[in-house]
Amino acid sequence: MAIKMNLDQQIQVLIDNAPADGQTPKIVAAIAPVLKLLATRLQHSEYYVLQTLDRSWLLTTLSNRAQPQLEKKVVYAFATIKDATNFQSMPDAKLIATPVPVTHILFQMLAMETVDSIVFFDQPAQMASGTEIRREDLQSLIQTQLQQNLSVPKSSPSNLPPDIA
Repeated sequence: MAIKMNLDQQIQVLIDNAPADGQTPKIVAAIAPVLKLLATRLQHSEYYVLQTLDRSWLLTTLSNRAQPQLEKKVVYAFATIKDATNFQSMPDAKLIATPVPVTHILFQMLAMETVDSIVFFDQPAQMASGTEIRREDLQSLIQTQLQQNLSVPKSSPSNLPPDIA
C-alpha cells in the first residue's frame, strides 16, 4: 500500500516532476497556494479516478434537464476504491480506479481543456452530493495568484532606501 502524501509533499512531487525548462517548476511553485487552498476544502488527500488502460481519465457528459443543449464534461473523484468501482453499472475491464493525490487532480484539470469540472465525492457510498470544482474557477484563482506573484517588486539596488547602511 502506498504512503499517502500530505499537501506539501504532493506539491513538491509536482514541482520535481515538472519539465526542467527553467519556467514550469517556478510556475507550479507560484500556483501551489491555490492548489493547497482548494485541496483543504476537500476531506481526503487522495481520490480514486477512473482511468482507461492508456491512463486517460473517464469523462462523463452531463446535460441540463431543463435545457438539454447545455452540457458539461466532468471527472468524478471518489473517496474509496469501492465507490469508484461501484460507479459503473456494468463493470468495464478497460477501466481502472487509480488513487491520485488531490493536488495532482486539480493540477491535471488545468491541462484538460475538455473538462469543465471535477466532482469530488468525500463521503463513502454517498454519490448524491459531491463538491464540484469548476475549471473556470480554478483558472481564475490561478490567474489572480500569478498576477500577484508578478506584481511583487523585487529588491534591487535602485529601490533600496538611500540611507541603508
